[in-house]
Amino acid sequence: MAKILIADDEQSIRRTLREILEFEKYRVDEAADGLECLAKVKQDSYDVIILDIKMPKMDGMEALEKLQEIAPDTPIVMISGHATIDTAVEAVKKGAFDFIAKPPDLNRLLITIRNAMDKSSLIVETRTLQRKVGRIKTQEMIGHSPALQLIHDTIERVAPTDARILITGQNGTGKELVARWVHAKSHRHPHPIVEVNCAAIPSELIESELFGHEKGAFTSAVKQRIGKFEQANGGTLFLDEIGDMSLSAQAKVLRALQENRITRVGGDKEIPVDVRVIAATNKDLRKMIQEGRFREDLYHRLAVIIIQVPSLNERIEDIPDLVTHFIGQICQEYGIANKDISPEAIQALQQITWTGNIRELRNVVERLIILSGKSITQRDVEHYVVPTGSSQDRLANQISSFV
Repeated sequence: MAKILIADDEQSIRRTLREILEFEKYRVDEAADGLECLAKVKQDSYDVIILDIKMPKMDGMEALEKLQEIAPDTPIVMISGHATIDTAVEAVKKGAFDFIAKPPDLNRLLITIRNAMDKSSLIVETRTLQRKVGRIKTQEMIGHSPALQLIHDTIERVAPTDARILITGQNGTGKELVARWVHAKSHRHPHPIVEVNCAAIPSELIESELFGHEKGAFTSAVKQRIGKFEQANGGTLFLDEIGDMSLSAQAKVLRALQENRITRVGGDKEIPVDVRVIAATNKDLRKMIQEGRFREDLYHRLAVIIIQVPSLNERIEDIPDLVTHFIGQICQEYGIANKDISPEAIQALQQITWTGNIRELRNVVERLIILSGKSITQRDVEHYVVPTGSSQDRLANQISSFV
């Protein structure tokens, strides 16, 4: 049974609303002022809060801001006997779900409460799905090389803390996987890890993506959007390719890290957020700082712990384990029996210079599975994996050989 808190200094209003809501099978609590309202919310959880704007000890607007910190996901319906358009707009800007004038239209009030509860249920469902997806995507870190063992040890040490982490390394080395393992081993693992590829988002949209926007903030903002910082509240925000972020966005990220608050584009309300930020880059940020393309103060905020992910060429002893893992994974995806690979074929793969790192190795294994016979031999590697020349030359040679 849903539970509703009525915070109003007029006993007659509280009594009338209680009778109506209890008739509709809601459980109801009451508070006579703003301070009592905050105390009850700290002690119990509610599905909806009905909050009067004018109350003694702490008025509704101030209580609204406090409630955003204590119970950010609980919808708050503001009511007032001195309603104006400006008051309603201000209440909604500060986070109220809706604004209703006194005496309230009871049909509208009941519809508003049902809509508020639908929103609350959607938030809970979305976070549950995010947690499930976060767990599903976390894969094993394959290998036993000293370089990989150092990363394992570092993760074990830093994951239980809230220290920010900067992951560096070439493309395709597994920086995202390192971030996911840090999150999975942290106390934040019940909450989502939200990923943002800064290189894939146009510079004019990155602020909206990170911080969200209000309806009407710009031409195409036809509805309110919740940004990645808010989506990751309680969990981890992974900023991939942080070196591609614009300087203006860097300044806002720095402010969010300093104050643990964000403001949506087009809004003026500060929203508290509790996120652990993990960033990753394949660029030399110190060089970018010297060139004026990356903020030094943001770098020091992000780089409390630095994890350098080695290239595949620096951990060739892991190639046998990685190849075995990819064969099993890819054959399962294709619905075929696992293929064997000869020791000579493994040795041939270890002789290749892997410019695309683990991502390239997986693609090569998939190619070998498709083009080879019952087992993968050294001849298959020599025939279908050309260690020199451009990628286009390699592909042309492989296609002509296959045909």
